[in-house]
Amino acid sequence: RIADSDGTVLLTGESGTGKEICATYIYENSRRAGDAFLPINCSAIPSELVEAELFGYEKGAFTGADSKGRMGMLEVADHGTVFLDEIGELELPVQVRLLRVLESREIRRVGGTRRIPVDVRIIAATHRNLEEMVRDGRFREDLWYRLCVYPLDIPALAHRPGDIPVLASHFYP
Repeated sequence: RIADSDGTVLLTGESGTGKEICATYIYENSRRAGDAFLPINCSAIPSELVEAELFGYEKGAFTGADSKGRMGMLEVADHGTVFLDEIGELELPVQVRLLRVLESREIRRVGGTRRIPVDVRIIAATHRNLEEMVRDGRFREDLWYRLCVYPLDIPALAHRPGDIPVLASHFYP
């Protein structure tokens, strides 16, 4: 049912529970399956580069920037899906910009003034307790609500032993 929708998905669960596999399954069974699927590990991108990676940048936006500028991942994935893994690692200023994308369906490149419309589905994942982070002021409540259109908690395999034979026969036929 989640795959049939264009709503934002928030996958939660312990590390190693298969959140990326679940995100890929949702994408592959959606109407966007023929378009881009870009998995982005938010914790693997240095904090000073996250905005440029997600939103792109105009020429001369910062020292070391490509002289022609560059499209960000959200623009590259137009009509497709972006999987934001470890979204709980994003700093508050980036959370504000991501919220704006979810609300307005447009981006503005770093150093730019032009608004660029994007039609992208967001699937986010985290092992962190975002509700607790909201209470502590480390995650924006309005972004959390926007991400929780379809919340899906994935329990660890230790809590679903009945799945072990099914998974074993799938991976070792």
